[in-house]
Amino acid sequence: MRQPTILVAEDESMIGWDLRDTVEEAGYTVEGPFVDISSAMLSYQKHKPDLAILDVQLSDGNVFPLAEQLMAENIPVIFHSGNYQPDEVHKRFPGSTSLSKPCPPAEIIQSVRQALAD
Repeated sequence: MRQPTILVAEDESMIGWDLRDTVEEAGYTVEGPFVDISSAMLSYQKHKPDLAILDVQLSDGNVFPLAEQLMAENIPVIFHSGNYQPDEVHKRFPGSTSLSKPCPPAEIIQSVRQALAD
């Protein structure tokens, strides 16, 4: 059985690689981490992920346009941010999952499993 692919976009290198390791150790395939929207968008266009974990603010801007494209194709998005509070994200994306940094690995994986099950 094919493992779901998770796109990770995070401009803080240490956090991005930590997210990648956490998700891979849980048995998922990971694309990224991507530090900018253009790289994440290119990856998304080449290989549609099953889910995306996106930092709200990347090195080249805000990820909301990318999130909107992913969601338009029914790809679940988990926002992972230290700059935006979950309620700020929920105002723009009702029903979305939003995690504040720092977030325990178990909570990240629980959110991934829940989003993929919905």
